[in-house]
Amino acid sequence: MTITTLAELSANLRNGKVSSVELTKEYLDRIESSEHNAFISVTSDQALKSALAADKQRSSEDNSSALLGVPIAQKDIFCIEGTRTTCGSKILENFVAPYTATVVQNMHNSGIVTLGKTNMDEFAMGSSNETSYFGDVKNPWSSRQAGGSKGNLVPGGSSGGSAAAVSAGLTPAATGTDTGGSIRQPAAFCNLTGVKPSYGRCSRYGMIAFASSLDQAGPMTHTAEDAALLLNTMAGFDIKDSTSLDVPSEDFTRDLGASINDLTIGLPSEFFGDGLDNDVAVLIENAIKEYEKLGAKIKEISLPNSHLALPSYYVIAPAEASSNLSRFDGVRYGLRAEQYTDLVDMYTQTRTQGFGDEVKRRIMIGAYALSSGYYDAYYAQAQKLRRLISNDFTNAFKECDVIMGPTTPSPAFASGSRSDDPVSMYLNDIYTIPVNLAGLPAASIPAGFTQNGLPAGLHLITPYLSESKLLNIAHQYQLVTDWHRQSPLTTRGNA
Repeated sequence: MTITTLAELSANLRNGKVSSVELTKEYLDRIESSEHNAFISVTSDQALKSALAADKQRSSEDNSSALLGVPIAQKDIFCIEGTRTTCGSKILENFVAPYTATVVQNMHNSGIVTLGKTNMDEFAMGSSNETSYFGDVKNPWSSRQAGGSKGNLVPGGSSGGSAAAVSAGLTPAATGTDTGGSIRQPAAFCNLTGVKPSYGRCSRYGMIAFASSLDQAGPMTHTAEDAALLLNTMAGFDIKDSTSLDVPSEDFTRDLGASINDLTIGLPSEFFGDGLDNDVAVLIENAIKEYEKLGAKIKEISLPNSHLALPSYYVIAPAEASSNLSRFDGVRYGLRAEQYTDLVDMYTQTRTQGFGDEVKRRIMIGAYALSSGYYDAYYAQAQKLRRLISNDFTNAFKECDVIMGPTTPSPAFASGSRSDDPVSMYLNDIYTIPVNLAGLPAASIPAGFTQNGLPAGLHLITPYLSESKLLNIAHQYQLVTDWHRQSPLTTRGNA
């Protein structure tokens, strides 16, 4: 299968080489025959209806939207009116949203066609897409392991369904959400470009909350150019979201092609120490050498408090989750236990039956951290650590333009291999979590393949509200490499 980008599809639609209906049918057929379990719901009828409307609009004088008629997939954390929205949980198995998330509505207003809702870790809590009530998602690169390796690999999480769907060619792009790395980590595992915008860039209205001060929507695509195109439609101020940034709209493609000859790349010593897979380290070093060939300069920097990110995050995120998930009580919507003795028992039975183990674990941790006598000892201290981590980035960007390193410590791991070890699972996000705590924009881009033929991601971090700069830095690398063009269905790369 040849990879087709959003930019190429847009050009083909504009030139009349294909219609939106034809494209949509092709992707729906691929989804139907797929074995990756990447989708929870497929909205075929609505997709074809939207595609037909896009074709009619394009035939008229009004066809200004760059992505008019292009089909994509939405992570099943975004509400869409009249469509089942589960968040990968039994407790919302049959919930039909009464309204549409602003991010999705923005895309629909641009004429983008939604193919369906992708699988995900339950309530976005996970790094492997193994906590979904609807089953594990298979990484499309599982079949391309070298050295006689067998078995399924995880696609990463929590946006693993979106990552697998794009990587397998079931959709040219998809939305994801990133609370501690849930766009960038699966992008690295599935050889994609995944972007976490600055906190507040994209509205969280209609995006079911995990940790409100960390969650952010973003695009998952093959290229940085595609990510810029999709982010153009996703981002924007929303009066319905109190955390939405009231900043002027901008074209995130505007800096694509700008020279990076004077770019200074910061390499944190903390990102290249113990725990980093040797193959991944080599690929990241090679990627940085490509940037040097483009004229970039390298500077050693330090993020001295980055080791505090994991403990800080795993107090703050569960605390906010315990608060956000208290709304799922069986009273207003979602699952309600069939048998209970009183109101309190109904709450207990509903949540016991409706939530999975990882969600229960984080609710319990969060409730404990917020409880009387422990708030100051845990949650308040974690917020202080968060400030130290943010200050580290502020100081680092006085010395460099972009921070680079590995997205993940290792390539994709085998399904089930870390399910019984939550701490080992949490360590997958060791390089991505600091960015969420600081609210900065970051991206993972394909950086090559390990000796076993598995993809690795290069992590890029830039200052607050510098998405255009971030995307161009990624784009310049993709102009001189073709890792992002490799498909698990046709090829296996080598380091």
